Amino acid sequence: MSGLKPDILWSPQHDNKFIICDSEIALYRMDPVAAPAAMTSCHRLSEQTAATLLAINSETPYMKCIAWCPRHDAECLLAVGQANGRVVLTSLGQESHAQVKDLTCKEFIPKHARQCNTLAWNPKDTNLLAAGLDKHRADFSLLVWDVNSKYGVEAAAATAMPQFSAADRGRILLTPEGDLGHIVMKPLAEFGQNDACLSIAWIPHNSRLLLAGMHRNLVTYDLRDTSQKQLFANSKAVQGVAFDPHFNNRFASFVEGQVAIWDYRMSEKPVLTLNEPPRQLSKVAWCPERPGLLATLARDSGVVRLYDMQHTQAPQGDDTEPPIIERSAQPFGSGAVAAFTWIPTSQTRMLALSQARVLCDFTVFERIAFAWGPSPALLWACGRHLYECEEKSGVVGKVSMREQDVAGKMKRRALAGYGLETEIVWKNFQLAGDQDPQLKSLWYTLHYILAGTDFSFPMIKFGTGTLESQLPPVYHGVKILVKSESGKTESCVGAEHSVEVVTYRSEARSLALQLCGWRPCGNDDVDTFLLSLERFNEWERAAAISLFNLKIRLAIQILQKGAASGKGVRKLPRLIPGYTDDRASLWREMCGSLRLQLSNPYLRAVFTFLTSEVGSYDGILNESDMAVRDRVAFACMFLNDNQLFRYLDKLTNEMKESGNLEGILLTGLTQDGIDLMASYVDRTSDVQTASLCMLQVSSFVIEEARVQHWVESYRDLLDAWRLWHKRAAFDIHRSKLDPAARPLQQVFVSCNFCGKSISSGGTATGHQGRSFTQYNVGGSPIKSKVTSCPGCRKPLPRCALCLINMGTAASPNVGEEEDRLSQVQKLSQFNSWFTWCQSCRHGGHAGHMMSWFRREHTECPVSACSCKCMQLDATGSLTSAQLD
Repeated sequence: MSGLKPDILWSPQHDNKFIICDSEIALYRMDPVAAPAAMTSCHRLSEQTAATLLAINSETPYMKCIAWCPRHDAECLLAVGQANGRVVLTSLGQESHAQVKDLTCKEFIPKHARQCNTLAWNPKDTNLLAAGLDKHRADFSLLVWDVNSKYGVEAAAATAMPQFSAADRGRILLTPEGDLGHIVMKPLAEFGQNDACLSIAWIPHNSRLLLAGMHRNLVTYDLRDTSQKQLFANSKAVQGVAFDPHFNNRFASFVEGQVAIWDYRMSEKPVLTLNEPPRQLSKVAWCPERPGLLATLARDSGVVRLYDMQHTQAPQGDDTEPPIIERSAQPFGSGAVAAFTWIPTSQTRMLALSQARVLCDFTVFERIAFAWGPSPALLWACGRHLYECEEKSGVVGKVSMREQDVAGKMKRRALAGYGLETEIVWKNFQLAGDQDPQLKSLWYTLHYILAGTDFSFPMIKFGTGTLESQLPPVYHGVKILVKSESGKTESCVGAEHSVEVVTYRSEARSLALQLCGWRPCGNDDVDTFLLSLERFNEWERAAAISLFNLKIRLAIQILQKGAASGKGVRKLPRLIPGYTDDRASLWREMCGSLRLQLSNPYLRAVFTFLTSEVGSYDGILNESDMAVRDRVAFACMFLNDNQLFRYLDKLTNEMKESGNLEGILLTGLTQDGIDLMASYVDRTSDVQTASLCMLQVSSFVIEEARVQHWVESYRDLLDAWRLWHKRAAFDIHRSKLDPAARPLQQVFVSCNFCGKSISSGGTATGHQGRSFTQYNVGGSPIKSKVTSCPGCRKPLPRCALCLINMGTAASPNVGEEEDRLSQVQKLSQFNSWFTWCQSCRHGGHAGHMMSWFRREHTECPVSACSCKCMQLDATGSLTSAQLD
């Protein structure tokens, strides 16, 4: 006959003690490695824990099943079921309680010998022990013993019957041989005649009910009525019955390669069926710390499978299969697992036993669900714990680590009102608070586009129905503007201080220079632009632009000013006056070598311009550190049409591929501009700048699908940050450019009789697109006297104070205070508004109601009404002047 299957049982009284059941019973204590026990035979379980052997019991032979007593005064009291059907109480420790000592070595013997399959202690009435036996045609298979009974087994040598009470005599049985040396007590209850009991579980919500897995049925037995049984379900899954410790009505059972999850309130069929690989299951166990987590083990398998069934606690429909999360763990790699148990102090740790009798304390790692928060923080869940990883507010150089994250940047900019400046658009760059040259170029380009909308230039012709056909010329960008006037360019030779170059002019090139900022408001004089550069200490850039405009003397003066201020290069102003057009001069050779040593790109461009051949400006056009707008403006002045078109096409493609915002100058707010902005968003995720840029300039661009996606994403971000006022300001700004984005009217005054809006002409949807202008709500100077509903012509309600029908203007002379206010302003817009209490529904003109409650009235002005309207309104203490 085979012995007990290897198993691990955790102590119901201690979180650090467990037993291993095999041919013998071994008691262990688990301790942290940092605090090793003073005992020998220490086994390493993991890097953090070790197990110490405390006791061994090898005196109980023929073990088939074991159950640990849950009594608090019995730390190591065990019930052992044997192959002959006997149930023996044994102990692994020195029990101090006298009553527990009396229980040790007691035996409970059935009438007929057969194998004991399962044992279960009652968790509440801990003196009750249930035993499940194999089938016998003349005996019961489910026996319930009272271990506290006075007689269990008496090894009596007396030849006469001991003296028993009358109550005990009815429970005394003789052995089949009639031997008086063994006096056996009858069980407290007997169930399951002529059937086999394979598993037992006490029902948690009723300590007098037993759920037993019989041969092909799940049956409920009641200790209060042993003559009755209740068939729970007809099923083959009758082994390993175990209730979920977190849900009293949910339990699991299994058969061969299938696990059934049951709801005790529904006995028709399992609520969930789990199909295991084609191996016979040996154990199922619920996690004691986490609801709905079930672990299963198949024979000779190295995998412990886990099923997370959080959503099966409620009954499901017949046609729906509840979702579960399935995982697996291999504590020994490819080695087989003989037994396992959950560690009761953790919801992710298990203790496993290999077939070579090696113990392993391993962690079941969760499938981590994580999400980025709207602020620069990462949030993830692991079991019952929620973790947040956030960057520390350290400083790296001059840039905070938090500011490096795009979400932190967008939130900080939104709080500063970034993008909502419409009068002086370039100030949005200052509101951004960053020194990003691309961002600076973007907002200055938008500023110059808005400033150039009145610039006289013929409309550019495109195909009808395209985005470009609806845009003013300045919205198309420099590339399209310049190409639109191909063949109309005039060339001229400019000279000053012996500097002779060929420049090109046209109306389109002049507009391009305006968009680049070199010709403010279309003025040919660049002195205003140069003065603005000097105010920001951009001396080198101002000198270069002055030189490119053939004002070499002004360039020298600018460099001298910069040197005097201490922020410019001091020695360079002395080199420029030595300019000569002799190609073999020493000056050109010295400047050529000096150019390579300069760190400022504009100074390198200055010396490249002075030393290069006429028409050969690759050194300036390819100077990547120079602003794109300056390179484009230089090309518009010094390149012919063919050279200019090729250069602009090349530069535009580079800007679109890299998502460089400076390229908006070239593409404008056309389809190419949206493509460039899409590349920028893909690179930086800055939907804020993309949305505000498109909304700032053109209403036609807003209808593009990608722009709508950026706008909605930014609105969702503002809502996630709880910046609802900023989101409302953004919506207002958006509605000014996009009429379709204006929200429909949601509140309107309806007639008491027909229920229609009094502002509509009797139509059901008229209120959505109309206002209360005829009642002076919208600020109309005409005070209409409409006192009846336009739909049913019934009169409107009367004001509770002046008794005039609503819809007429409120007289300001309703008191001395109003008389004084009328000298400052005659008739307030707010005074004529419809106002009523949401509780009693009485009201009138807003000005009259404010006057009534301002005079220390708290009750409704209607005589038959006792509503405390004043106490219900938080704005009741405000004056009408504050509300106007």
